[in-house]
Amino acid sequence: MSPAPPTVAATSSCTATTTTAKDGEPTPSPLPPQTSPKSNSIATRPHPKLRYPTCKLRVECHDLGHDGAEVFFSNSKVSHDLSAAVTTVLSILYTPSQSKSHIPPVRSVTLVLEAMDTLAYTKGIELDNDHKEIHFSLQYISTIPVSRRGDEIQGVLVHEMVHCWQWNAFGTAPGGLIEGMADFVRLKAGLSPPHWKKKERPKKWDQGYQHTGFFFDWIETQFGDGSIRRVNEALMNQRYDEDAFWVSLFGKRVQELWSEYCETLPVQEGEDAVMVERQEQKTIDKLEKVLE
Repeated sequence: MSPAPPTVAATSSCTATTTTAKDGEPTPSPLPPQTSPKSNSIATRPHPKLRYPTCKLRVECHDLGHDGAEVFFSNSKVSHDLSAAVTTVLSILYTPSQSKSHIPPVRSVTLVLEAMDTLAYTKGIELDNDHKEIHFSLQYISTIPVSRRGDEIQGVLVHEMVHCWQWNAFGTAPGGLIEGMADFVRLKAGLSPPHWKKKERPKKWDQGYQHTGFFFDWIETQFGDGSIRRVNEALMNQRYDEDAFWVSLFGKRVQELWSEYCETLPVQEGEDAVMVERQEQKTIDKLEKVLE
């Protein structure tokens, strides 16, 4: 009869053991230590980053064989430059927010390069004004001096892009205000051409283009950054009433602002008598207020 197998006594003590992997096999990774969550911890989520709206960008060229087309495509990275123009305009005219209701709902912008006598213009398409077209003259592009081609092309794109995104008081804002705001944005973007001269004294505040653009830049300096942004946003929900509009924004009529701006410009030949007359009128106005 075979002897009974030896018995092994069970022990109640627990001992830690280490598992050693066989040669050529990876060592199992240990589980991370578990910690109990703090009772007072509060889960937080990162705030969403505020962004400006985007739109579809397109390009049409009606004549690739035109000299202006060669100049344009040789000096512009179209996709990047159009996108940059949108960002430039929105960053100067608007403050980003989660709600984009304060920004026009532009759905697309199409750049149309074509042969025409006009330098450039912008319009909404007939079926849907939320789709914009920027028409840019190939003739003009072909005449841009070599040293100015890149900056001039981008400067015109920024100016016209403003017209895609700015408010216009339901079509009642003066044309000079609309064009002046576009050149103000171009000026702020550092894309003003060398022929712009701030020292020129325009005949009226809404003469438009760079003349009004420099006036708006002066307003920005006097009343703080974002002043022209306020002008644009004020054109969103109301029809344009000149006196009430400017007084509500800056406490003065636009003609008062214009007079103050003109005093910062050098007197041009033949204007001395006009300046004397203005000073005399100011003295009279002060006396009348004292006598009231």
